Amino acid sequence: MKEAIVDKGPSVKIVDSPIPEPGPEQVVIKVEVSGSNPKDWKIPEWLSKTLNTGDDIAGTIHAVGSRVYEFKPGDRVASFHEMMTPHGSFAEYAVGWQHTTFHIPQETSFEDAAAIPLAAMTAALGLHERLGFDAPWVTGSKNGETPLLVYGGASAVGAYAIKLAQRAGIHPIIAVAGRGIPFVESLLSKDKGDAVVDYRNGDDAVVSGIRSALNGKKLAHAFDAVSENGSYTNIVKVLESDGQLTLVLPGKEYEGVPETVQKTTTMVGEAHGKDKDFAFVFFRIGETPGVKKA
Repeated sequence: MKEAIVDKGPSVKIVDSPIPEPGPEQVVIKVEVSGSNPKDWKIPEWLSKTLNTGDDIAGTIHAVGSRVYEFKPGDRVASFHEMMTPHGSFAEYAVGWQHTTFHIPQETSFEDAAAIPLAAMTAALGLHERLGFDAPWVTGSKNGETPLLVYGGASAVGAYAIKLAQRAGIHPIIAVAGRGIPFVESLLSKDKGDAVVDYRNGDDAVVSGIRSALNGKKLAHAFDAVSENGSYTNIVKVLESDGQLTLVLPGKEYEGVPETVQKTTTMVGEAHGKDKDFAFVFFRIGETPGVKKA
């Protein structure tokens, strides 16, 4: 099979590789569409690693491992490949773990499906595992009228964070965006107090715009889907002193964030680690009767 190997530059080399074999709890997918993310070029640049960095897979099942029970050859699926491991999505065949693989319906294109795994999982982990909001499938949720700030609402992760927050009954949602404001507005529910703030008007306007949108409410939860260019410094100006802030870029100091703020970094790779059980459930909620789709 053909496989793309990404190096510094970035540069890409097409090589011939054998079709991979699945481990006991893995599937091999014939790739129809691969997603792409900024980390695909950042990993070779920052970590000096040369590999197939693709992790968003959409295609059909080619082979399954001995302990795989949900999938069979020919099934239409999408999958989040384990980052920094062989057999990524920039190839004709790729490997996914069964707990981060999910069926896709006929009406969903492979192109649409390939945009789901990494971005949606990042948003879900940030909202529910780092910020502590109840997931959409939790009965008796206590999310209620709890303001949420999403900085970078037009990004893939930010947009998923908004949609998942809507599903979880979180309002008001205050999003910060720029040229993508029309798109972000289509995701929000203004009748529930949701609002968008334009970062192009400058930092002071962003801070005052967020405060205005809060309408006197306290902000205790913020999801920074940008995590650079001063985003978090604006956030901490409006966040409660003991509020929760989750960011998405690892390895940064995030200077200026008060020690009293509960700061976390949302690492999507934890879907293959400590958050494995959450990932399993999340990627199946659309297939579970009686549970709202994400």
